[in-house]
Amino acid sequence: MSGVDILISEVGPRDGLQSIATIMPTAAKKQWITALAAAGIREIEVGSFVPATVLPQLADTAELVAHGLTIDGLQIAVLVPNFRGAEHAIAAGAHKISIPLSVSETHSLRNVKRSHAQMLEEIARIAQLVNALPVAKRPHFEVGLSTAFGCSLEGPVSESLVVQLAEAALAAGCHEVGLSDTTGSAHPVQLRRLITKVWSAVGKDKLCGVHLHNTRGQGLANALAAIDMGISTVDASMGGIGGCPAAPGASGNIVTEDLVFLLESMGLETGINFAALCAARELFAYAMPGTELYGFTPLAGLPKGLEIT
Repeated sequence: MSGVDILISEVGPRDGLQSIATIMPTAAKKQWITALAAAGIREIEVGSFVPATVLPQLADTAELVAHGLTIDGLQIAVLVPNFRGAEHAIAAGAHKISIPLSVSETHSLRNVKRSHAQMLEEIARIAQLVNALPVAKRPHFEVGLSTAFGCSLEGPVSESLVVQLAEAALAAGCHEVGLSDTTGSAHPVQLRRLITKVWSAVGKDKLCGVHLHNTRGQGLANALAAIDMGISTVDASMGGIGGCPAAPGASGNIVTEDLVFLLESMGLETGINFAALCAARELFAYAMPGTELYGFTPLAGLPKGLEIT
């Protein structure tokens, strides 16, 4: 992350679109991804290797990976639900693969139809697949600890279980774990406490990123708390679109545009040009008319005298 203090990982093309029924044309997705990269976004989660019957919106993920690989300096991330998805992601050439391991087993069974034990078996199989590749061709393999702060199906989740699953996932062979507030339940005190516990168990280098939803309006507060702790990667979605179809009421990611303004106005480098970012937003709005976009900064504009280039 040369020249960047905080890496903003754009998840709109995957997490953002997965909850929208209207399918965005592949050509428009490619234009959107190109525009996001041109704005300075350095990592984009372009899709997920799930069956088209489950999420038809993401059926073109392999084509989007291929497109993203033509853009210099752009890290291409994808979500995979299982070993088969990881095989497809590796074949496509993705730089980073993430798999969700829900702390709420109820959510896991609904989301990926697997228990904790079954998911840990999948993680171990994927790790073996990754490690069998030449070093230069190995994608970064992350396990996202979903519903780490609460579940709309089960309610509160055990923080000790979050730590146990983090340890188990790393023991199974993944490179890194991330904390995901799938249902937008977290608050800053809880987030700081859980990051501290996970770091104490696995080390700071094994937890560098968070995925936060803005369901209850706490997304930016939680992002700032995580950054103050030393977290260096924060997921966000253009216009705040997205959510988890398997978790009732789990709407809305952090708005990329508002996060960029927050960090840059504090003096933290994101490497993102705000005007170009808003141009990418306009491109998306044109391609997906009727889709509700969120965010205060794109509407209000930057304060007089502030430039984010």
